[in-house]
Amino acid sequence: MSSELKYSNVKNYIDGAWVNSDTNRWLDVYSPLDGKIISQVALSSYEDLDAAVISAKNALKTWSKVPIKERVQIFFKYKTLLEANIAELSALVHEENGKTIDEARAEIEKSIELTEFACSLPQLVQGEVMEVSRGVECRTERVPVGVVASIVPFNFPSMVPNWTIPNALALGNTMIIKPSEVVPLSVTKIAELLKEAGLPKGVFNIVNGDREIVEAICDHPGIDAVSFVGSTKVAKLVYQRSTSHLKRCLALGGAKNHLLVLPDANPGMTASNVFASMSGCAGQRCMAASAMVAVGETDHIIKQLCEEAQKAVVGQHIGAVISKQAKERIERYITEAESQGASILVDGRSPVVKGKEEGYYVGPTIIDYATPDMAVTREEIFGPVLAIIRSKSLEDALKIENDNPYGNAASVFTQSGGAARYVAEHANAGMIGVNIGVPVPREPFSFGGWNESRFGVGDITGKSSIEFWTKLKKTTVKWNPEAGVNWMS
Repeated sequence: MSSELKYSNVKNYIDGAWVNSDTNRWLDVYSPLDGKIISQVALSSYEDLDAAVISAKNALKTWSKVPIKERVQIFFKYKTLLEANIAELSALVHEENGKTIDEARAEIEKSIELTEFACSLPQLVQGEVMEVSRGVECRTERVPVGVVASIVPFNFPSMVPNWTIPNALALGNTMIIKPSEVVPLSVTKIAELLKEAGLPKGVFNIVNGDREIVEAICDHPGIDAVSFVGSTKVAKLVYQRSTSHLKRCLALGGAKNHLLVLPDANPGMTASNVFASMSGCAGQRCMAASAMVAVGETDHIIKQLCEEAQKAVVGQHIGAVISKQAKERIERYITEAESQGASILVDGRSPVVKGKEEGYYVGPTIIDYATPDMAVTREEIFGPVLAIIRSKSLEDALKIENDNPYGNAASVFTQSGGAARYVAEHANAGMIGVNIGVPVPREPFSFGGWNESRFGVGDITGKSSIEFWTKLKKTTVKWNPEAGVNWMS
C-alpha cells in the first residue's frame, strides 16, 4: 500500500468512524483518464459487514422514532453541502470514473435534485384516518423497513448512491452501502457530508468490497432489504439470492435502448439528441441509446448524425470508459460487426488523447446496416457505439424494439403526434421518450424499467420508491363501549 498515491487508502465507514477492514485483500483504484493508480481500497470480509449491520441495527432504534419532519432537516443541510462542494465532488467523479467534468457536474446537480425530493417526503407520506363504523377508527402510516443495503455501480459514483440514500434514510431506515470497488472515492465524500449535516452515527455505513461482500449482503439475516444497480446478469443473481433469504429486493439491470427515427423527424434536433444519447458519459449508462431503428428514408438524418459525431473531440467532449478491459470489449463489438457486413460510418477505435495516451478512450462510433441478430444490436455494449438497423415501416421497427429482452427505454423521433402516440402505446419499455434521446423522468416521477432491466416490484426513485423503503401499518381503534359490538368489533 503506497503512501505516494493521490488519495489515501479507502476505509470502511462504520458507526460514524473510518475503520480499517478486517481483510488483507486490497485492490488498486485506477483513473480511466490516464491509467494511473490513484488509491487503493480494501476488499472487506463478512466480519466487516457484520460490524456495519450491528451499528445500523443499534442506530435504527432511535433514528426510526425521530419524526420525519425532523429527519429531513438533515437532508436540507446535506443539499446545501452538496451545492457548496460541487466542484470537489465533480472532480472526484471525473477522476475516478473518467467522464468529462461537465458530465460529472451534471451528476452532482442530479444528486442535489434527488435530495431536494427527499426533503419533500413529509408532504407525501401522511397517513390516512377514517371513522369506518360508529365509534371505530382506522388509520394507516408508513414505517421504515429496517436495515437496508444499497449496492451501487461504477457508472454514476455519486448520482446512483443518491438514488437511494436520501429517500431510504429520510423514511427512517438505516443503511449499509457497497460502492463499486473501482470508484469508491465519491461515496467516501458523501459520508463526510452526511456527517457534517448532522446524521447520527450508525445511520449510514460503508462497506467496501467485491463479489464476496455482495453475496454476504444478500445472505446476512440482519439486512431487511437490498437495492442493486448493475448488469442484468448480476441483478438476477442478487434478486434470487436476496429473496431466497426472504428479503425484499429491487435489482435494476442493463438495457438495450432503441431510438426509432422516422423520415419526418426534425433533422437537427434528432441528430443532436441521438448523438448525445449514444455518447454521453461515454455510453456508460443504462439509458444510453445503443440501437437506432431508421424507418424509411432517413439518410439525411443519418448524415447529420455522423457530422455531429465527427465534431466531437475525444478527451474533451467524450470521456474515458472505465477500464482497459472495457475499452477492448467495446472495440471487439465494433470489429465483429464490421466483419459481419455492417458499415462503419464513424470509427472510434483506438483514439489518441494527447498527454493521456495510457487512458481508456473509445471515440463515438456509428455502425450502419446492422442486423437484429448481430451482437452489436442485441447485447449491452456500454460504450459510445450506435448500431443502425434499417426498417421499412413503423410496425417492423416496433417489432425489433419489442423483441429486445430488456425494457428500460425507447424513444421515437417524429413530428407526427399520431406516430408518437402509437409508439408510446406499443413500445415494450418502462420509460418512453418523444424527440428525447434519454427519457429519464425528473423528480417526483420515478426511474425504473421493465422486463430484463428490472427485477422486483416498484421503482428506485421518486414517489414510487416510498413503497419499497417503507411498510404500511394499519391500526383500528375503538374507545367507546356504548358503541356496542358489530361484525367489525
